[in-house]
Amino acid sequence: MLGNPEIEGRQVLIDLKSGDEYAFRKIFDLHYQKLYMFCYRFLKNRQHAEEIVHDALLNVWTNREKIDENRFILPYLYTITRRLALNALRDIATSQKAMDDLWLNMKTLSNETEEIVLLNDLSQFIEDAVNQLPPQQQLVFRMSRYEGLTFDEIAAKLNLSRNTVKNHLVTALKALRTHLNQSDTAYFTVLFLALLK
Repeated sequence: MLGNPEIEGRQVLIDLKSGDEYAFRKIFDLHYQKLYMFCYRFLKNRQHAEEIVHDALLNVWTNREKIDENRFILPYLYTITRRLALNALRDIATSQKAMDDLWLNMKTLSNETEEIVLLNDLSQFIEDAVNQLPPQQQLVFRMSRYEGLTFDEIAAKLNLSRNTVKNHLVTALKALRTHLNQSDTAYFTVLFLALLK
């Protein structure tokens, strides 16, 4: 003759509360698969779901004195499992976001650092090349490329003809291109040529 499941369930909880490992094993075996399937629907990951269910059942064992033996255990197990699964989802989302943000920040910082180093090197390379020009060519080049002045504006400021300014600039650019071609700094070529256009 079958016993009353409600009475038997209550007795298992009473035994569990008193520290009976066999009672815990009965609860584990009876509910593990249901809890696993429930948790898997949240996490979509077998290993994470198994870990969550083990943690939920371990929580029941650790807090067994607080269990109300007059209530069914399954809703309590579902509540713990759901809370742990939601915490795990939040942690996964947070850590993935943190990792993505960190990677993005590192890439941005790395790119900015590389650009700063490259621009500093390029500036120094250009400055060295410009310093080798005759003084008048240096002046015309700086006014044209650094200050953005037109031939006419440079001519007016230096009291030169427009053609003289143009000739100084053309000669300066040729000298700078020659300097570039003779240097080992090939990685400057594209940036430097953009400046010389």
